[in-house]
Formats: sequence, structure tokens, C-alpha cells
Amino acid sequence: MWVTWREAMERALYGERGFYLRERPRGHFRTSVSASEVFAGAVLRLLDEVDAALGRPDALDLVDVGSGDGGLVTAVLHAAEPSLAARLRATAVDLAAPPPGLDPAVRWAAEVPEGVTGLVIANEWLDNVPLDVAEQAGDGPRLVLVDPGTGEERLGDRPEERDLAWLERWWPLRATGRRAEIGRTRDEAWAAVVGRLSRGLAVAADYAHPVDNRPPYGTLTGYRDGGCVAAIPDGSCDITAHVALDACAVAGEEAGAISTTLTTQRHALRSLGVTGARPSLSAASADPGAYLRGLTRASREAELIDPAGLGGFGWLVQATCPSLGGWPPGT
Repeated sequence: MWVTWREAMERALYGERGFYLRERPRGHFRTSVSASEVFAGAVLRLLDEVDAALGRPDALDLVDVGSGDGGLVTAVLHAAEPSLAARLRATAVDLAAPPPGLDPAVRWAAEVPEGVTGLVIANEWLDNVPLDVAEQAGDGPRLVLVDPGTGEERLGDRPEERDLAWLERWWPLRATGRRAEIGRTRDEAWAAVVGRLSRGLAVAADYAHPVDNRPPYGTLTGYRDGGCVAAIPDGSCDITAHVALDACAVAGEEAGAISTTLTTQRHALRSLGVTGARPSLSAASADPGAYLRGLTRASREAELIDPAGLGGFGWLVQATCPSLGGWPPGT
């Protein structure tokens, strides 16, 4: 049975017995959230900056889109000062059922609530929004069809007009055999998030590529048990593709964002105090335990800002109020 990649991804990831309705991501790949508690600490510092910029409202939202097991919002909630925790509305957004033992203070939802005041963060979410794949044939772009059971592919019909327009603007195909992943569905998903942000900041963090450096044959791949596998959309593995964050940024602006920053995770986290700096060697003799803890933290920070790894993630940061424009500084 031949279907488009968008349909195949939708079924494989979110259909009945789909990968993300059956599995928790921590067991299959390493993310910034699962790498260490340092990421949650940085999100807490960002949340505090958002809180201050908004004038310390009576209720402050933290919404984690594609939350998985709710680990990020739970960690931030538990680490927050009591005065902030008392005002914090923590929402984990995911299509899967909530995990056992979830903190009752964390709201579990299938979509971003309306009228968010605070911070929305989507860490490695957009790369799992299903999309179509196109390949340049002799007569122009054609949709790539896939057999979900084997991963075998063949070419199908031309994409619809609005997808052809997206390709021409964001990922033009010129040479026969070149491929593109049509990101219009990601644009629409991100616009829906920004559209529900009343006052605050929305952050998308993901592997990304810019319009002047798109990969010639796309990035579609599979992950299972900590490693890359063939992208066979049979529900047995994660299916992912890097994100055209620059296109998402324009969609976010059309949905109401008044400022946009495209940067890297390395720069964003360094702005939040994640530097990877090692403790002074003199501390080794004065307080060996503290020195070892400092080394451990430095190592964890270094992983998050490594430009060849997690630090190379793209960050799309969009604000819907003037007081938060231009974050992070220095971009």
C-alpha cells in the first residue's frame, strides 16, 4: 500500500499503536531534557526573565509542547522558588496518556491552552510533525510515496499548489533527484502555538537548516534504542526530519509574533548562564567534593552547548509583547 510520507508518519507516530502513543522518548534517544537537570535549570532562569518582563503576573504559564513524560515542566516546577511555584501553571502538552505518578500540579493536555501568559517551549517537537517529501523529476517536483511496511519508495503525483509554493519559496528543487521535506505542516503547527500565546515568549528548539543551506537529499531518518535506524514508518521507531525554522518564523509572525530571533542553543543557553566552565583547580584541595560536583556540572553543561551536538540545535524565539523583544541578548 503506497501512501505519502506525511500519512505514513502520522500513522507510524500517532496512529493506533503509534510509536509516540506507545513509547516514552527517553528510552530511545538523548535530548537536552534527558541529558541532565541543567537544561531544566536554564528554562527556569528563562521563565524568571519572562516573569519579570511581564511584571510578575498573578498567574504565569509554562507550557511544554511535545512533553513526552512531563519531565521538563515537573523539574522546573520542583526547582522554582515557592513564590514562583505558587503562581505557576505548568502544562505538559502531549498526545500520549500522562505517565504514572505525574505531579498533580502539572496539567496534562492534548493541545496548547488558549491565552497563555508566560513561556511556551517546544523542545524537539517540530521535527516529529508529519510532512510530505518531494523529489525533483524530469517534469518537476513529485511527491515521494512509501510502503509503510518496508520503507520502499516510488514517485507519485505533483504536490498540491500551496506545497509547490512553499517549495519555491523555502526549498527550491532545481536538479533531478534532489529532495525536499515540505515544511508547510510545521509552519501551521508553530503558527497555532504562537496564536495561543497572549503575552510572552515561544521557543522552538530543534535540529534545523537555513534556506541557503538545505540538505540536497533531505534529512528523514529513524531512531530506536539510542541509535539511527532505517526510516521505515511501521510504528517500530521514531521518524524525524530536521526543521526549516526560518519558514516557521515567518508563520509565527503572521500568527502574531512581534519579534523574532533565530539563534543556536549554544548562544541561548550561554545567555542563561550555561557556560561549561570548569571549577578552579585550587578548589580541589579546599573542598574535593565540591570540586568534583563542579566538574560534573561543567561536563553536563558542555554537552548542552557543544556546537557539534546539542549546542548546534536551532532556537526560534518569538515574542508577542514588546517587553520580551530581542531575547536572547547579543543576537
